[in-house]
Amino acid sequence: MPDASEVPTFRELSPSMKVDALLSDWKAALPVELSPEEREQRLYGQAWEAYLEGDFGFGLWCWHECDRLTNAMNGSVREVTRVLGAGRYLGFSHRRAIAEKVPLERVYRPRKGDMSTPRPEAVVLPNYQLMCVYLVKAAAGDRKAQAQFEIALGELEERRRADPYLRHFETFRSLLERQTRKNSAATTEATSAMPKG
Repeated sequence: MPDASEVPTFRELSPSMKVDALLSDWKAALPVELSPEEREQRLYGQAWEAYLEGDFGFGLWCWHECDRLTNAMNGSVREVTRVLGAGRYLGFSHRRAIAEKVPLERVYRPRKGDMSTPRPEAVVLPNYQLMCVYLVKAAAGDRKAQAQFEIALGELEERRRADPYLRHFETFRSLLERQTRKNSAATTEATSAMPKG
């Protein structure tokens, strides 16, 4: 998995409509003679390059695409990596960096019975990604995100069976907790090792 040093420098987070429109154009431009797997690899490669240039909107798309393929391939990250290409699996450090940059005020959250469409500048996230964003922002001290996260957690149990993507959120949460514990232990160790003056 890529480490934090490979996370690109943030430049912008394009709204979902822009990302979807470009992906649609790129998909239409792919040669028809390519196999479905080759088409998938090329399209993902173009989105990956846009993400590496600092557009975290494409990172969100790559994140969901990795999880979609992981679900389709029975959890085999090796198979997903084979399809996407070596070094292109969006690992935890990337996901955390992207989650930190998602502007919650631009996230489109439809309410029950809402027939409206997202605004052009909106960021549309699957529920499990939104939970990851809440978790990261809550861990950074955002009290509103903490409240929204607790509400979302309350709904988690009833959705778990119906939404195969929720396990990706649970993996993200356990990795974030493990990293936080490790960082806290390292800080404590460094402090106790300092000479008493």
